[in-house]
Amino acid sequence: MSLKVRLGNKRKPAGWELIEETLLQFEERLREAIDDPHEGKRKCESAWPIHRIHYERNRYIYDLYYRQQRISRELYEFLVREKVVDGALISKWRKPGYEILCSMSAIQRSGTNFGTTSICRVPLSQRGGQVMPSVTTGCVSCVSGDGINGGPVWWTDPYTSWAAKKKADRGQKRKGETPLDDETEARLKALRGEAPASGADGSSAGGSGALANERGGGGGMAVDPDIEARLRALRGESSDAAAPKGEAYTTKGYDSD
Repeated sequence: MSLKVRLGNKRKPAGWELIEETLLQFEERLREAIDDPHEGKRKCESAWPIHRIHYERNRYIYDLYYRQQRISRELYEFLVREKVVDGALISKWRKPGYEILCSMSAIQRSGTNFGTTSICRVPLSQRGGQVMPSVTTGCVSCVSGDGINGGPVWWTDPYTSWAAKKKADRGQKRKGETPLDDETEARLKALRGEAPASGADGSSAGGSGALANERGGGGGMAVDPDIEARLRALRGESSDAAAPKGEAYTTKGYDSD
């Protein structure tokens, strides 16, 4: 039965004329979604538009009453009592974590095989593999913080554009971070196995003092001759020139120390 026929003989509270036309438009959209041909669709997909229109109609009344305060409490209670809007769903929206819940069926555990909520109640950051909509409602995510413009991510929304926007936002946050100093950056590159950048004098940034002395740079910290000889022995280089007081360090001699 249509809304106009069902409420035709009932006294409407003040403010009804402000929302009547919009509610009739939602009813027309619901009728078109129900009559839409189902060829080429899965059985569950035929109900997805109905869940979305149901959400939008209830959100319209929720915004008018709780946010904009343009309708009276009497009119709101009339709409709930006559089942024009879903009072249980609107009540859930006022609780933390359920601000953009797509449908009450998404949290009814009796409707799932393993007694869990719908997949759209799992944050996108905690899902692995391909992100798919809920089989029941067609909602991709109605978790607080995941939605676009304060609403759920529906199956028809451009998810890739939304994900790109989230990535760009994270990049903007990283730009505001304090840059690392040269020494810390060189250590991080060494841990990652990256080649250090060359300095103006040809020596590697963050290189060891021994390596700088070895190349004749002279800008590094002086290395003890004994340590230098042992380093050469480990690298298999000749150590005669570097050994102090004519002592030649060999790999074998070093291992026996």
